[in-house]
Amino acid sequence: MAVGFMIFQFLEYKYSGIHINDSVFGSIFFMITGFHGFHVFLGTIFILVCYARGLEKPFDRQQHFGFIAALWYWHFVDIV
Repeated sequence: MAVGFMIFQFLEYKYSGIHINDSVFGSIFFMITGFHGFHVFLGTIFILVCYARGLEKPFDRQQHFGFIAALWYWHFVDIV
């Protein structure tokens, strides 16, 4: 879903006809959607790293903080 979101955001930026220097609306639009898109990108990287680590060695009771942190991060992105 995150990759799909980033693809659609790219397409929206490309074909919307809105530019960052159009007015206050353009500046705010790109700031807010870009900020959210950046966090989605970071969360995607975070999840991919956890996936790669999980394939290498399953998480156990002592070595799972990265996975828990990724879950917390995604809940933060959901709220924002």
